[in-house]
Amino acid sequence: MELFHSRDISGGICRLDQDESVHCIKVLRHHCGDEISVIDGCGTLYRCRITSDSHKGVEAAVLSSQENWGSHPYRLHMAVCPTKNNDRFEWFAEKACEIGFDELSPVIGEHSERKVLKTQRVEKVLISAAKQSLKAAVPVVNEPVSVRDFIMKSSPEALRLIAYCFEDERIPRRSIKEVLQTSGNSEIIILIGPEGDFSKAEAELALSQGFIPVHLGTSRLRTETAALTAVSAVYIHNME
Repeated sequence: MELFHSRDISGGICRLDQDESVHCIKVLRHHCGDEISVIDGCGTLYRCRITSDSHKGVEAAVLSSQENWGSHPYRLHMAVCPTKNNDRFEWFAEKACEIGFDELSPVIGEHSERKVLKTQRVEKVLISAAKQSLKAAVPVVNEPVSVRDFIMKSSPEALRLIAYCFEDERIPRRSIKEVLQTSGNSEIIILIGPEGDFSKAEAELALSQGFIPVHLGTSRLRTETAALTAVSAVYIHNME
């Protein structure tokens, strides 16, 4: 199933941007009268008929729509420290989108090697991954914030988890599997640190604000692997 993406759908008309139009007309050879499927990035799938087949801007009449297409029964917000290599962070975003998550917040910690991230690149990766994995919703990408700011502004209504490597005898870490099994909350926030882990001060702040410390098994994982493992754990826990 070939999917296109458009943010410009209104009044019964869908308009593709130039990149999507070129792919539709020049690559796939669609013409006026052909029917195409379009996602809006917010969860709705549209079935449309092409009325203008210009490769500079395809227009199509909306025939039908289906909300919550390709959705999952949870809301997962991943807060992940950017990796030193941008490609690894984008790889995580792509694969996590294929599995299923809803929001991505790049967070900058005291031990982060990368302090800057171009979110536009990540957004393009997520759009492509959503189309490939047959989802109508594209995860939201927020601008980078500090770990401390994210912790303080995170919703207390959600199940908030923080994964770090060091042991603290006062508050032992539980497996993410165990925590998910004992919680009925479908709104989940997971905080994943950089290669150098969270600082003790960052971890203590998170715990003081109600985050639950978890581990992801016995292996030592890279940031992007740990983040994808956490997404997979939530997905598998919610499989029917």
